[in-house]
Amino acid sequence: MSGVIVIGGYGPGISDAVARRFGREGFAVALVGRTEERLAKGCSSFEQQKIRAKAFKCDLGDTDAVRTMLARVRSSLGPISVVHWNAYPTGAGDLTTSTPSELHAVFDVAVHGLVACVQDALPDLEKAKGAVLVTGGGLAKNDPSIDTVAVKWNAMGLALAKASQHKLVGMLHQKLAPKGIYAGEVMVLGLVKGTAFDTGNATIDPNAVADRFFALYRERNAVTVEIG
Repeated sequence: MSGVIVIGGYGPGISDAVARRFGREGFAVALVGRTEERLAKGCSSFEQQKIRAKAFKCDLGDTDAVRTMLARVRSSLGPISVVHWNAYPTGAGDLTTSTPSELHAVFDVAVHGLVACVQDALPDLEKAKGAVLVTGGGLAKNDPSIDTVAVKWNAMGLALAKASQHKLVGMLHQKLAPKGIYAGEVMVLGLVKGTAFDTGNATIDPNAVADRFFALYRERNAVTVEIG
């Protein structure tokens, strides 16, 4: 198995595990994010494991920057086979006080950037019969207890963006399937070990999440699977 996987929103945890999982299967890995030091460290680690990886600094909430980044990936690594969208927004925590621009920014990362990425990568994905894989979150669920958590955590903007993203994945699944492209998500229902949110009580192994993503890519038998 081979191809190029774009890891949008690279960092410790799920995206790193997904990159390694696909890298072990022969994929070249494009690590995309805003922190050069983190990207460089990731590339060095992958190279030690004989996984071809390159870093691409990009603000994934900037649709023009997303398209420019994908052109650089193609030039450096080749046509795109898989997109893994792991980027998440952190702003607009309190929707009673957030500015319109803060709220807009969370959708720029969760929705607008993802749509721009899919649109630009579409010819490559169709040729490769590839996939769009999205890291979903339990905050997307329409449940009063989850809404309470979103308010308590000051994560109202994130919850709203993830709910919209969840709907987007479902529609992409329907729209892209006739082209032979799979779209789906792993909805993470809890805290992931090794991430900034892990204060010692995280229970979800990022490698288990990566295995779920690879199973979705290979089997293409569900739109959403949950873990946690």
